[in-house]
Amino acid sequence: MKLLRRRGRSQEDAEDLIQEAFLRLTEYCRAGEVHNEVGFLQRTVINLSIDRHRAASRHPIAGQSVEELAEVLPLVDAAPAPDDVLGVQQRLNEVRSVLGAISPRTRDIYLACRAGYRYEELAAAFGVSVSTIEKSVARAVVAIMEMRDSK
Repeated sequence: MKLLRRRGRSQEDAEDLIQEAFLRLTEYCRAGEVHNEVGFLQRTVINLSIDRHRAASRHPIAGQSVEELAEVLPLVDAAPAPDDVLGVQQRLNEVRSVLGAISPRTRDIYLACRAGYRYEELAAAFGVSVSTIEKSVARAVVAIMEMRDSK
């Protein structure tokens, strides 16, 4: 016990390691003879302590409970399910085909609007009135809504 306590093991860890060493001594005595039982126990306890230290440093979270791990690591994958990804990709392809069917200028105005530009900025950039920008956005939205309604 003193040997393990000097090596930084807690009382509980030391007791567990000593019990494991006695079990190994018993198993070893079944197969052969041990001339120095005290030496065998000391060497076994030291080796077990080293093994536990190495295992703990290799897998630092292995000794934690699921509740402790849940606080640090997400146990559920936050990524969307493959079916959800496929559905979104299909809808995106449908929207792309609808936007491909409208005029390039209307599509550019709609996408710029969706990117966060204000109507006034778009009107100045395209050299048209704000009313024209509103109508172009409305045409694109109507085309997308018609695509959704047709399904």
